[in-house]
Amino acid sequence: MRRREFLGLAGGVVASWPLAARAQQPVVPLVRFLHPGSPEANASLLAAFRKGLGEAGYAEGRTVAIEFRWAYGDNNRLLELAADLVRRQVAVIVSPISTASALAAKAVTTTIPIVFSAGTDPVKAGIVASLSHPGGNITGINFMASELGAKRLGVLHEMVPRATRIALLVNPTNPVPAESMIKDVESAASASGQHIDVFKAGTNHEIETSFTALVQNRAEALVVGADPLFIYRRVQLVTLATRHLLPTVYFLRAFAEVGGLVSYGASDFARYREVGIYTGRILKGEKPADMPVAQPTKFELVVNLPTARAIGIVVPPSLLAQADEVIE
Repeated sequence: MRRREFLGLAGGVVASWPLAARAQQPVVPLVRFLHPGSPEANASLLAAFRKGLGEAGYAEGRTVAIEFRWAYGDNNRLLELAADLVRRQVAVIVSPISTASALAAKAVTTTIPIVFSAGTDPVKAGIVASLSHPGGNITGINFMASELGAKRLGVLHEMVPRATRIALLVNPTNPVPAESMIKDVESAASASGQHIDVFKAGTNHEIETSFTALVQNRAEALVVGADPLFIYRRVQLVTLATRHLLPTVYFLRAFAEVGGLVSYGASDFARYREVGIYTGRILKGEKPADMPVAQPTKFELVVNLPTARAIGIVVPPSLLAQADEVIE
């Protein structure tokens, strides 16, 4: 073989190496993440989700790709965003926080695996057939945010025992957990001689007008219903409650961390981590129908003492003794 022919052949072999290498690289699975909030308000929780994925053996950017879709507090956008998720080949859809986003994801596909995290009973909400045998293409975590309304009312009663006229704030655009919360809180209030006035807010503006109305109605304390919109607008809610000197109980520690008086609920970090683990298990081949819906085993009571002093509340020692964390 002449030298010129040899160099031409060698050059062709070298040029084909990148193509061959690309052909041998494994396809990285794509996870689509549907969230009713915003990335800015959920940075630490995204870290928990990635931690769970890591524990299951997956690293973003190396062995799994993640695309995010955010509704920025607007539940009405969820179905549109969910429909967009199925237009590409997706390995798993993750809906990590609300009943509304889980139902939106379920409505657009019966084949792509879905991992949800819902704040109300997923069986009653129509997300799964049962907790032990979800069935279909969906499973996840029930963090019981809406089912602890009676307990939160009890915490509030211990904090301000003389308060009998209690306001309850819910989001009407997320009706399943809202109705569950109303029923739970009204039942508990009836048993303890308290009166519940329900106020509804589905937008930032309606939160403002609801506070004006409940203050005019002479509410003595407030229970904030579990809803992603309220997480997204937690600074607004805490600011209004403090401005009006209104003792308020919230459903996540994130509220107490930004100045809310008291919160009671499951650990958000643990929930997102578990969603990440479930996602990894499905990527490895497990079927959602065979994965029981997980539920929290521990709940956190967090008390913010500076806020208590600011609104003129003396926190009972018995409640402080129960608290998992007291913010000084």
